Amino acid sequence: MELRQLGYFVAVAEELNFGRAAKRLLIAGPSLSQQIKALERDLGVRLFDRDRRSVALTPAGAALLPDAQDLLARADDLRGRAARIAGSEIVRLGYVNWLPADLTARASAVARLHVDTWVAPSHTQAARVADGSLDLAVCWVRRRDLAEHGLEARLLGADRLYAVTTRLPAREGNAHDVDTREVGARDVVARDVVALLDSDVTTWSSWNDYAEELARATGARAVRITDGGITGPAFYDHVRRSRRPVLNSPKTQTATLPPDLVARPVTGPRIYWTWSLVRRRDETREAVLRTVDALTAGVGDLGLDAPDAWLPADDPHLS
Repeated sequence: MELRQLGYFVAVAEELNFGRAAKRLLIAGPSLSQQIKALERDLGVRLFDRDRRSVALTPAGAALLPDAQDLLARADDLRGRAARIAGSEIVRLGYVNWLPADLTARASAVARLHVDTWVAPSHTQAARVADGSLDLAVCWVRRRDLAEHGLEARLLGADRLYAVTTRLPAREGNAHDVDTREVGARDVVARDVVALLDSDVTTWSSWNDYAEELARATGARAVRITDGGITGPAFYDHVRRSRRPVLNSPKTQTATLPPDLVARPVTGPRIYWTWSLVRRRDETREAVLRTVDALTAGVGDLGLDAPDAWLPADDPHLS
């Protein structure tokens, strides 16, 4: 039995609807159902009576609900007491797939930084900050996300995205002043790239929104896929089958490409993905505020102010 599962139990008990609870928890409905079944197996009791139209607490579920709520509250209290005993406050930070290499060193003078091991999509991490599960998160957000969740964002990092295509003969290329992953890889114009959109909106919601806006703004071709091929071997297979260069996602930004593929800089415009450090707008804890200042000190514009840089219109770091 895990505290996380108890949190799922409480959410379903409060909503009495698996769909609404899954949306509130920002997880897939089938995953939530599986976790509840696992908890029921561990406890040896059925917590819910459910059919296609309704969900209700069983007598056992109703009896155990106050205990679960109390355990969750006591766990939060224990974390706070441990931080006070240690003499410095813990700041909980979540992320998607990128963190600055010197993250801990930057924060060490102002707080004890705990990097959460649950790596989750941007929209999930932002929501976890909003509900208090995290103090900070490094993620991609839009202005409307900040307004909806009562958050503030500071720029922490930015990736210039590239396109991936099959390897070109060396005689066709020319060198450029960006990281191309291969000397001689030719630039590709943004309107000539393919942007993949995955059917798994729970995992790829932020990327899908970004890629759809990019396609509208630049004329790039949006292609919908159903195989999880935004990253990994399936992504490389899409590149091999495509007649156009395929835009990489931030999750493949530092990946080593197979020998038959090459990264190509995108121009007209240069395409950027931003990483924000987000906190609650009403945050008052000194340790959290000082950690934000420490982590973002000295971060410049990272190329985002260049005339040919592209960001989504709702990006909080768009000048």
